[in-house]
Amino acid sequence: MLPTPADPAEAAVAKESVRLAFMAALQQLPAKQRAVLILREVLAWKASEVAELLGTSVASVNSALQRARATLAERRQPGEDASVSDPLDEEQQKLLERYVAAFEGYDMSALTTLLHEDAIMTMPPFDLWLTGVDDITGFMTTLGAACANSRLIPVEVNGLPGFAQYKPDPESGGHLPWAVQVLEISDGRITGFHCFLDTERWFPLFGLPLHLEAEADQVEQDA
Repeated sequence: MLPTPADPAEAAVAKESVRLAFMAALQQLPAKQRAVLILREVLAWKASEVAELLGTSVASVNSALQRARATLAERRQPGEDASVSDPLDEEQQKLLERYVAAFEGYDMSALTTLLHEDAIMTMPPFDLWLTGVDDITGFMTTLGAACANSRLIPVEVNGLPGFAQYKPDPESGGHLPWAVQVLEISDGRITGFHCFLDTERWFPLFGLPLHLEAEADQVEQDA
């Protein structure tokens, strides 16, 4: 269980760090177990709150949590680096290329074809939790509409595919860092879409600039 720091800011950073570190391991879990583990272990929700959100019983939530813990314990071998996952195959690489084109073009129709019907979107450190294509694209075209015309630079996060997202800078004409996106892929679709917003903390760890000049955008993207 994640400890609860007295300082709310420290609590948010702690939750974000744990969520980022869990991403590779969570790939091994079924969708329900993954959701329960994140809500209970990372967000520290009560079992009753998780049950209400997922439309199930407290007993079912507790059972899913136990199975998730057991699965991770069984599959993690001694000395195994849990941050490393298998290399992406050609189909997955093409999926990511289509994702970049859809996101940078902010083409919701194209994005819809890439998302699993039960895909999940989160935005640490906020407790945003969206499930399903309609909720995700609905958010992106309303509250998230400022992400239109963003630029994505590929990064690898704990062995998972990801992108550094830069949003347009209305003052300079360049692009400002907005999020580190981490994607989960299964059966040819994107099942998880997680945006980590603490750019001042995460971008330097990837050697990424905190601003893209207008003339450098395409160069950075193609690098």
